[in-house]
Amino acid sequence: MKELVLIKLGGSLITDKRKKEKARLNLIASLAHEIKPFIGKKRLIVAHGGGSFPHYPAKEYRVNEGILNKNSLKGFCLTHDAAARLNRIVVGEFLKAGINAISMQPSSFMFCKNGKIIQSNLCAIEEALQHNILPVPYGDAVFDTEKGITIISTEQILSHLALKLKAKRIIVAGIVNGVYTSDPLLSPCAKLIPKITAKNFPNIRNMLSGSHGVDVTGGMLSKVEDLVALSNKGIRAQIIGAEQKGNLKKAILGKRIGTIIG
Repeated sequence: MKELVLIKLGGSLITDKRKKEKARLNLIASLAHEIKPFIGKKRLIVAHGGGSFPHYPAKEYRVNEGILNKNSLKGFCLTHDAAARLNRIVVGEFLKAGINAISMQPSSFMFCKNGKIIQSNLCAIEEALQHNILPVPYGDAVFDTEKGITIISTEQILSHLALKLKAKRIIVAGIVNGVYTSDPLLSPCAKLIPKITAKNFPNIRNMLSGSHGVDVTGGMLSKVEDLVALSNKGIRAQIIGAEQKGNLKKAILGKRIGTIIG
């Protein structure tokens, strides 16, 4: 069976997070052309973050905290709508590049409890992969058995898919070239960490907790923690910067760029 590779396009990569609902169309198109040669040669799932699209309503209505008041469901719907609109843009650029891509709406096939995915139906994704169609899920506002509503990140979705579909590789593409000893956007002395394992992670954890986060979405520490946990289950991750043309292609080919986790 062909190798299954899961790819995340970060929200800070495909949108300008300083401007409300500003997609980086040229970059998305460029990434699509890097992905296209692998369709049919590998099984790929490309998920993406929300960036400057769902961030605003999600923050305003505190969607991740659940149903808090009479406006919570409005915020839930606005967040979902914004995330879906970005997804249509991404899928549209893939189609223009000649990729048979299809949107996969997580809120329609995933269910949560206290913000964690507890149930999913992956039949449509599996069928798409059988036909060399590229599934494109995204971070979404979903229903939750305890809180009523919540938000699931792209990392959560890909971690779930990796375990359920038995993937061996995840590529996390952002705006910075991997994990650094400190925030490379602020410190010229920051050094790339080429390899993270369960053994050396305790020392690296201190470096990350002291930084402002490697990408502007923040939360690099939690991202790395999740990926280290996956590495213990045989899933290798690679964190790369994909603004430089060709980097995503190199990562899909298995070349050692960025930071390897596992």
